[in-house]
Amino acid sequence: MITELGHFSLILAFLIAIVQMVVPLVGAHKRWPGWMAMAEPAAQAQFAFVAFSFGALMWGFITSDFSINIVMQNSHSAKPMLYKISGTWGNHEGSMHLWVLIVALFGATAAVFGGGLPPTLKARVLAVQAAIGVAFYSFILFTSNPFTRLAYPPMDGQDLNPLLQDPGLAFHPPFLYLGYVGLSMAFSFAVAALIEGRVDAAWGRWVRPWTLAAWIFLTIGIGLGSWWAYYELGWGGFWFWDPVENASFMPWLLAAALLHSAIVVEKREALKSWTILLAILAFGFSLIGTFIVRSGLLTSVHAFATDPERGIFILVIIFVFTGGALTLFAMRAQAMEAKGVFGLVSRESGLVVNNILLAVSCFVVFFGTLWPVVAEMAFGRKLSVGAPFFNMAFTPFMVGLGLVMPIGAMLPWKRGKLGRTCWQLRYVFALAVALMLLAFTLQSGRSMLGPIGLFLGSWMVMGAFADLWLRSKSGNRLDRILRLPRADWGKAVAHSGLGITIFAIAGLTAWEREDIRVAQMNEPFDVGAYTLVLQGVSRDRGPNYFATRAKVEVTRNGRAVTTLYPEKRDYPVARMPTTEAAIDYQFLRDIYVVIGDQQKDGGWTMRTYIKPLANWIWGGCLLMALGGLLSLSDRRFRVAAGARKTKASGVPAE
Repeated sequence: MITELGHFSLILAFLIAIVQMVVPLVGAHKRWPGWMAMAEPAAQAQFAFVAFSFGALMWGFITSDFSINIVMQNSHSAKPMLYKISGTWGNHEGSMHLWVLIVALFGATAAVFGGGLPPTLKARVLAVQAAIGVAFYSFILFTSNPFTRLAYPPMDGQDLNPLLQDPGLAFHPPFLYLGYVGLSMAFSFAVAALIEGRVDAAWGRWVRPWTLAAWIFLTIGIGLGSWWAYYELGWGGFWFWDPVENASFMPWLLAAALLHSAIVVEKREALKSWTILLAILAFGFSLIGTFIVRSGLLTSVHAFATDPERGIFILVIIFVFTGGALTLFAMRAQAMEAKGVFGLVSRESGLVVNNILLAVSCFVVFFGTLWPVVAEMAFGRKLSVGAPFFNMAFTPFMVGLGLVMPIGAMLPWKRGKLGRTCWQLRYVFALAVALMLLAFTLQSGRSMLGPIGLFLGSWMVMGAFADLWLRSKSGNRLDRILRLPRADWGKAVAHSGLGITIFAIAGLTAWEREDIRVAQMNEPFDVGAYTLVLQGVSRDRGPNYFATRAKVEVTRNGRAVTTLYPEKRDYPVARMPTTEAAIDYQFLRDIYVVIGDQQKDGGWTMRTYIKPLANWIWGGCLLMALGGLLSLSDRRFRVAAGARKTKASGVPAE
């Protein structure tokens, strides 16, 4: 009964979305207040129905209702409760249901907190958001119904993919989808502004909080996915340049560019056309990511589906929304004339450089991701584009971004002097160079990757806080720094997080130690400064798997450091093995051990890594997200702030 109610609620949400798409759009065109006002209750009702529907689907997983097809395919009665719940979105149909739930959530949030928006713009934004929902409701109901029943349900299910039975993967998709789908709000604002033919400073202020929220969620989601790949897949890496990894990384790069571009629109009413274009492309790349994951065009450990027919449906959605928005953009280009002028040396120019580096790096990733497909289709050649290409082609843009970021952030608006800004950062630059030379002197090898990473990271971190320091030149400096707007602190924290992540990636790549061998019982061997001993291997049983579990003692200079227990697991229902790395997490390094197969001589294959600064990568990601949250909490950047200021001045808020 609950399943049928969930299906019925999903259909009702679809019908409400159609009304929300049409009626407010007509009302905004005709200036009919009643029709425009319908957008708000429709958005809230749509969210209520789709939330109930999603809850009904989740209840089917919790109660192991194997009469529902996707529950049977992705769950098992012996599975821990966390993974029963996460199984709701750990499959194609359920993940698409999560997609429409988040589309509706953002629409309802805009309806509730968009009191400062002009009625026509608000009606059009909610109508465009509803149109996105209509497209994906159609996709779900006609090609991917999550509530399909089985005529003869089995006694038990086929279990969830064992790789997804992990806390990191339980929370990774929701955060990633909040970012992916959150960019739909920036897209809706862009299309609504194009329909109105007006983009001004107020629009820049309104679109920034939504873009910032989506970017925060994407940052957390990408960080969780990278962390999961690091400790779960057992290959010792944190980023593989996998097509699905790239699919989430590309919108993140464009969202970062959009955030900085919207600042110029808000402050100087410049870069209007570019900002609108970025909003369209950022969501367009989110749709492309959905296509990559679900079409079967590219293979990946993360892929949800391999159905070409579904891929064609998503291609149509991409064509309609991205193509339609770009067509409207071309028609309205003359209405987006920039008002603010600025010099070659100015903060605006610094943000333009920032945007160019981020956008070009995104298209480098896009080219590398899809080139194998293009080469096979056009030339009949099977090619593989892997980490060496991406590292060589992508890294220079991030180095350039790190170099210009502290300078660009401190340049004054409209017109500045490059020499003066650089002089203000002279001590920061000197200290960053000194740290680089110190790292080069102390390292055992002579690679410049680690020292250059330390230079860039320290340059970005110290440059960000030097900006805060220089903003408080008079009086009690500490008090003035603490009283700076949260957005200024958010910028400093986020930029510092990026600097720390860049340094951590460079340091890990340059200074990592790796050892692969057949380890014999109770025979010690050295890896770097550590001595490891395989003391035993046992056969254990988990709640829904069998495990081969090794015991590895780690010492340093005769002193015990830790005992690690790497595992190989076999899930009999899913008929799939997994590798569970054992990791000793420390502030400056990780000891990472993976157990392999037993050899004919009785030894066991073991891989050992000493990974410096590994945790700094995800610490930097958390700092970036924290910086975004600090900025989002600044009342100047909340949509309602505009309404309060307007009402306080006695001017109607339209």
